Amino acid sequence: MSEPLKGLDEIVERVYAHVAAIDAAREEAFRLSREVVRAASTTIKHMHRGEVEEARARLGEAGELVEQMLAAVADYPQLRYVGFVVDAEKEYAEAALVLAAITKEKAPGPEDLGIDEIAWLNGLAEVVGELRRHILDLIRGGRARDAEGYLALMEDIYLHTVSFDYPNAITAGLRSRTDAARGLVERARGELTMALEQDELTRRIAALRDDLRNTK
Repeated sequence: MSEPLKGLDEIVERVYAHVAAIDAAREEAFRLSREVVRAASTTIKHMHRGEVEEARARLGEAGELVEQMLAAVADYPQLRYVGFVVDAEKEYAEAALVLAAITKEKAPGPEDLGIDEIAWLNGLAEVVGELRRHILDLIRGGRARDAEGYLALMEDIYLHTVSFDYPNAITAGLRSRTDAARGLVERARGELTMALEQDELTRRIAALRDDLRNTK
């Protein structure tokens, strides 16, 4: 009588080796994704401190790490769009876009960064929060007028991202990010309006004081 399921052991061994390779790739990609997030976060911190060259260096590191991460999962399609991979791409996109926005450079697209389009789109949505922070920094530095262009950019980003009215299964949580962006735009508008009004009031008081001095 023939042996049932002949060759099963060899098949299981091959499958085991394949699954082990997937697991190893996942562990490596996960490690790299954390480094990407760290480098992207540091990029944004340097930008808010006005340390542009340091920010560029860290962004370059993040880009290299993204390449390594995607190379680690290249042979395993089931890993390409797992959460931590896409999240790392999103953070990288956000950092690159924040740097470009504050330095007033051309916006890098997903093809420029070598990342997924949906990850890029979600990164764009999160730029709104960082622009509000930049606006507040400008206001505190007495440069409220310089912040008007960034408020307009916040509004543009919101209008662009909210136009992607597709299910979350496609856009990976974009809707909740655009909802948050809308609130951030409104708050930034109120904060900037108040700052500009205060600046105008200060200017008028100074002008009145000068007039009074000149009439004496």
